[in-house]
Amino acid sequence: MKLLRIGAPGAELPAVVGESGQMYDASSVTSDYNGRFFAENGLPLLRQALSEHRLPVIHSELRIGTPVAKPGKIVCIGLNYVDHATEAGLEAPKEPVVFLKAPETAVGARDTVLVPRGSSRSDYEVELAVVIATRVRYLDAPGSAGDHIAGYCVTNDMSEREFQNDRGGQWTKGKSCETFNPLGPYLVTRDEIADPQDLRLRLWVNGELRQDGNTADMIFPVDHLIWYLSQFMTLEPGDVINTGTPAGVGMGMKPPRYLTAGDVIETEITGLGRHKSVLEQA
Repeated sequence: MKLLRIGAPGAELPAVVGESGQMYDASSVTSDYNGRFFAENGLPLLRQALSEHRLPVIHSELRIGTPVAKPGKIVCIGLNYVDHATEAGLEAPKEPVVFLKAPETAVGARDTVLVPRGSSRSDYEVELAVVIATRVRYLDAPGSAGDHIAGYCVTNDMSEREFQNDRGGQWTKGKSCETFNPLGPYLVTRDEIADPQDLRLRLWVNGELRQDGNTADMIFPVDHLIWYLSQFMTLEPGDVINTGTPAGVGMGMKPPRYLTAGDVIETEITGLGRHKSVLEQA
């Protein structure tokens, strides 16, 4: 299934795309796709309602919001591709580099992205996002991590490199600017993705291909990341994990090429859909 939320910001309704590509209204099953939906066995109930043809067809074109309403937290993994670590001038990490991003950064896959006030080094990062289905704490081994995954999304882990790297402290303030996490357009359920470690990620700026990688090149694969994070924090239903970006970010180009208002960013991952974000000045 492909889950999405449609409608005006703050008033989105849950919808689902079936095998035929038709979109259906899922509001008879749940009021929203949030932590409670996943925790209370919402995915099997939604799948049953869809298979029994109990969901009304949606014919109108509406804005697509984030596929998950108000994630409790967005956990990010830095330097998870060797080629990206190399372009950043850093060694590949021995353990996952973990940081948090403000949940309020999440916006729809076609929403406007704001260049922060005072920014001169806004940057992009196409990434595979993982959405958690059930509470995860102290997993014994990575092999059981898949049982806790609801599905996958395309995400763009936007960054302001000056705020992130030159202003002291942690990375949070360079990662948590308003609208800095376009997410979606869908949450594609786990059963539809045969292997999350065999997905092509691409990103274009103004039609120019900047990033072209594959999740096979992750240093720490998805299952390892979930197991690892569970040793340090509790992952809750509806939480999002951004799993890292391949080479090709603006910071790594020679000379660096950063984003400005008016730029158009498009991001795509095999089987998960495509973003198109237009930048405006905050």
